[in-house]
Amino acid sequence: LEGVVMELADCALPLLAGVLPTAKPEEAFKDVVAAFLVGAMPRKEGMERKDLLAANVRIFKEQGQALDKVARKDVKVLVVGNPANTNALICSKYAPS
Repeated sequence: LEGVVMELADCALPLLAGVLPTAKPEEAFKDVVAAFLVGAMPRKEGMERKDLLAANVRIFKEQGQALDKVARKDVKVLVVGNPANTNALICSKYAPS
């Protein structure tokens, strides 16, 4: 995670208020106004699609639940991790508000 923090700092993005490197979704999404969900599991050689979907359900379910619980209610969420449309659907199911 520290490498990602350094890359973001190197970009000197003017709208970036701060970066909190954490593996705890509730810490990461606390009061956020924008969330970029890029951490999907990549499909590995020999992996069946159902196994990939099962792994991504775990990831995006947890993130959706945390967003629903601690993010601002007007949060904007961008899902990039493939398959993005499926992952966005999973996340939205667990973040109904």
